[in-house]
Amino acid sequence: MGRISEQKSYFTPDFGFESQLWDKGIRFVAGVDEAGRGALAGPVSAGVLVLPPDPEIQSHLKGMQDSKKHSRIKREEFAGRIRDLALAYGVGFASAGEIDRLGILPATRLAIQNALSQLVIEPDHLLVDFISLPACNIPQISIVKGDERSLSIAGASILAKVARDDLMRKLDQLYPEYGLAGHKGYGTQAHRAVLTRLGPSPVHRLSFKFRPVDS
Repeated sequence: MGRISEQKSYFTPDFGFESQLWDKGIRFVAGVDEAGRGALAGPVSAGVLVLPPDPEIQSHLKGMQDSKKHSRIKREEFAGRIRDLALAYGVGFASAGEIDRLGILPATRLAIQNALSQLVIEPDHLLVDFISLPACNIPQISIVKGDERSLSIAGASILAKVARDDLMRKLDQLYPEYGLAGHKGYGTQAHRAVLTRLGPSPVHRLSFKFRPVDS
């Protein structure tokens, strides 16, 4: 297990890391990424994606970046394309209560384990965006800015983000006064203003601190 550090300020995700492993006969390489770590409400989600060991697949994912760089429509379009191309994929969650109980990093690792448990293929190797998974016995590489450098990680980030956003829209129907469908639980000024006025809902992370908004 190792970590590959950032070497330049801008990247375009490709199959560079994957191809190095494929060339060694490592067939099932999974990209791993999370969404929602910094939010004040809702779960953290994790995506795991195994794409075919074929560099030509890159042409079907032209223009795909990490999830934060796409609009909702573009993310959902790529998510559908990813699911069609994938050998296997999974999305896992860790709830706000689990985040409060475990801490955000262990909860993120739990969400990743939940996503891994959904795969119909066991990966031979993991490419993980930044964090390490010490309890996971699958060989892995932690890559700084991995979602900007690896197509498998970028795809995993899109799956995690699309699934989490969908869940936040459902939670918005339960707690409409908080505007969860709009800010997805992140600490926008409007969200913080509602928290200052109403206090947290059952899906807020009580262990997270937020800056109140003056009335």
